Amino acid sequence: MKTLFNKRISAEAAIQKPYQGATKKFAMSSLVIATVMLSACGGSSSDSSSDGQTTPDNALPINTCDTSSGLTIVDTTSDLNFNIEQSYSAGQSATVIANINNRDSAGLTYQWQQTSGPDVSLSSENSPVLSFIIPSSGNYSFTANVSGPQIDLSETVSITAGSAINQLNINSDHQVVQGNGVSLRVARINEQTVDEIEWCYFSNQAVELDLTDPERPLFTAPSVSSDSVIGLKATGQFAGETLSDEVFVLVTNESAITSPYFDQPVARTYSYNSASVYSANASDCVYSNQLNQTCDIADLPLIGQVSNSENIESVMERVVVSHDWMGENFETFLKQSDPNSDFIKLLQSVTAVVISYDVRPSFYWVATGAIYLDPEYLWFTPEQRDSINEAPDYRSDFGNDLQFIMPWRYVKDNDYAYGRIDRAVRQTRTLTDITPSLASLLYHELAHANDFFPRSIHSTLTGPTLIDDFYRRTDNNALISDQLQNVDPLTSSEMYGLAGVSFQGETANNTQKAYLPNDVTSFFLTDHANDYYAYSSTREDAAMLFEESFMSHRYQIQRDVAVTDPTKLIVDWGQRGRIGSPELLDRAAFVIDQIMPEEDGKTLLNNLPEPINMTAGQDWDDNLGISPSSQSLSKISSLSTTDNNAQRRPVQIGREHRDMPIPKR
Repeated sequence: MKTLFNKRISAEAAIQKPYQGATKKFAMSSLVIATVMLSACGGSSSDSSSDGQTTPDNALPINTCDTSSGLTIVDTTSDLNFNIEQSYSAGQSATVIANINNRDSAGLTYQWQQTSGPDVSLSSENSPVLSFIIPSSGNYSFTANVSGPQIDLSETVSITAGSAINQLNINSDHQVVQGNGVSLRVARINEQTVDEIEWCYFSNQAVELDLTDPERPLFTAPSVSSDSVIGLKATGQFAGETLSDEVFVLVTNESAITSPYFDQPVARTYSYNSASVYSANASDCVYSNQLNQTCDIADLPLIGQVSNSENIESVMERVVVSHDWMGENFETFLKQSDPNSDFIKLLQSVTAVVISYDVRPSFYWVATGAIYLDPEYLWFTPEQRDSINEAPDYRSDFGNDLQFIMPWRYVKDNDYAYGRIDRAVRQTRTLTDITPSLASLLYHELAHANDFFPRSIHSTLTGPTLIDDFYRRTDNNALISDQLQNVDPLTSSEMYGLAGVSFQGETANNTQKAYLPNDVTSFFLTDHANDYYAYSSTREDAAMLFEESFMSHRYQIQRDVAVTDPTKLIVDWGQRGRIGSPELLDRAAFVIDQIMPEEDGKTLLNNLPEPINMTAGQDWDDNLGISPSSQSLSKISSLSTTDNNAQRRPVQIGREHRDMPIPKR
């Protein structure tokens, strides 16, 4: 490993060491979604880091640092050694890096454990880079177990942390594959921003940073011939003092990319349950730069094709993660927030669940049969969130030439159903906090999986791959979304055309540019869609119906949709709980009956609240409190709030979702 050493010491000496003082693309072009404010995809994530961002400036070279501390090598009696920082202090982001002499980390398994000292929250215990926040001064010890072909080593390293000092704090040190996106963040001090932030590097590898936001620099990990540590330093002004901190990013050398499906670098992932019979195939079949052809059903079947699989244990055997906490939190959600087993049933129609720090936005892909989840929906602690790449999923500002937008939001008791936490705020979340947004995401993405391969047809799939069965079904118009068009198709050519502009990047013609909100209202209300995004494709039409139905049915959370102007957001028409409209009954009931036959679609829909119309002429925010005040005032998320500032949120358009293309026959 190429690293940044100031000196080398032994493990024994380290124990006595005194305190010394103070991004991503996939192979095939994806459908991109327009936003307003305009956030990356106007999605439902309660705190997506891409909110409000536009495509940043290109990365520019930065200077080398005049001074730096670097890392110290701690030798052991084996080939496993450690790189530690020159000093540690309470309250700071810290790192210890494990290294095998004369060998890269690819193909090796890492497992860290804390063996002494005040309890530390670990979120990267399966990475060569152990990153953590030091809770207090004292002595700490960590044991690293490294295994792989002809390697099985275990060593312990100790560090000493001093008292808290005045310095910056950069979150956080981590490992990234070459060519992947990297994000860092300078922590605020007492919730105040640091001024005049400047960055420099002190590694052998020059770095170009996107400093559109100096508090949150972005860069693409460079190509390396062997694992290499990049050192960066930030300096800033706060309360009349010049403060600084260093951060270390391990860029790992990986095998050459050969996959036509994932032809840009993807994160290292592994099976969350290493004892699963599918642990060897899961990651290789669904998230690999070496996936040269889609796997056969025999190698990785749908979960529901295996006997007695309708349980949490069977689902967790198919979970692929970049960090253990992602699998742990997902399992907690399934155990405690799915009392009706909706998601266990719906997950029967996927081959795997991929949760990785570089997945954004979430999507389902028939090529692999897997669902891919953005971990922004799952974090509980700031330390977990630190491990998620903030590099935005850049989107074009589609639809900017149009004179209307159609925003949406989920609402309960005249308030947003879930809150938003700025990335600069270090705050914890509870399971209750994440449930509404994660549930809506899963209902949507799993509706796609069940549209393609509902449980009712699992026994008829003949393969050899899911793609083969997909084409057999589409050739016969057998998908649920295909059949929906026979029940009650959407017919507005104007709305389909506008959706092409808003969601697929088509150029607006003069007629479309001239449409005013009242024109769009007339187009929309003569049809039977529950949301504008339903016009982006027949697949999305079915998914939107299912998602809104079950969010209202299970959580009593209703969806608002409106037609407004794009600047002042004055409502021309709007409605809460449109899924309860009689004119949508047949369409929505058909989708529910096909995807979730345990429920009677019409009975479910008839028991939903009647739609409530918004007040035309008022703005979008003023129409938040339109439900009768006599409704229950129970809160779904403790993060929701009714103060005026919280209402002024980024307006959401479309759905946070990536439409993945279908591989050719």
